[in-house]
Order: sequence, then C-alpha cells, then structure tokens
Amino acid sequence: MTDSHAQRVARAVALLRTRFAEPVRIEALAKAAGMSLSAFHVHFRSITSLTPLQFQKQLRLIEARRRMLSLGEAISDAAYAVGYESVPQFTREYGRMFGQPPARDVREARARMNAAAA
Repeated sequence: MTDSHAQRVARAVALLRTRFAEPVRIEALAKAAGMSLSAFHVHFRSITSLTPLQFQKQLRLIEARRRMLSLGEAISDAAYAVGYESVPQFTREYGRMFGQPPARDVREARARMNAAAA
C-alpha cells in the first residue's frame, strides 16, 4: 500500500522524534498521520505497542540517559533538557524504565565502560 497505516504512524513517530522535549498534542500527531483521533490511537498502539505518550516518555528517558552518559550532564540538566518539569517525576520514571535511579544507573554504566576499556 502506498499510504499504509504503518507509514501514517511513521509520520507521527518522526514528529515525536524531532519534538520529544516539547509538549505534543495527540490531535497534532493524529493530524500528521492523517487519521481520526480514535483510529490514530488504535493504529499507533498496534504498531508500536505503546501509546503516543508512552512512546514520547521512552524517547525522553533514552535521550536523558544518553546526555548523562555521553555528555556528563547532571541529572537535573538532562531532565529539563528532555522536557521534564520535575526532577522527582523524572527520577521515578527513569527508575521504572531502567530499573534503578539515574545516579546509580549512570555510575554503574560508567564503571562498566571503564572496566571494558581497561
């Protein structure tokens, strides 16, 4: 199909990837996908296995982790840079996704990288 549901959802995903740190309205994503709101929710979840907001949250958390590990950013700086308004909320969601708080995760990841380099 030239304009499959997957291709339409991919347009919304591309929008989320470029604007993950901004508040994005679901209506804008549905419009980008050329779908009604209800159809967009159904197709987005069937293709990504996540809701649009869960997808955005994962993008934010992955980028924050990258910033802390690669750039050495402080937890609060990384949290704010990816769109969080609350560091405690960021820390809770980070722990849910990565299995431990950001400070411990970054410390252990750096230790693993140093051990691998040695």
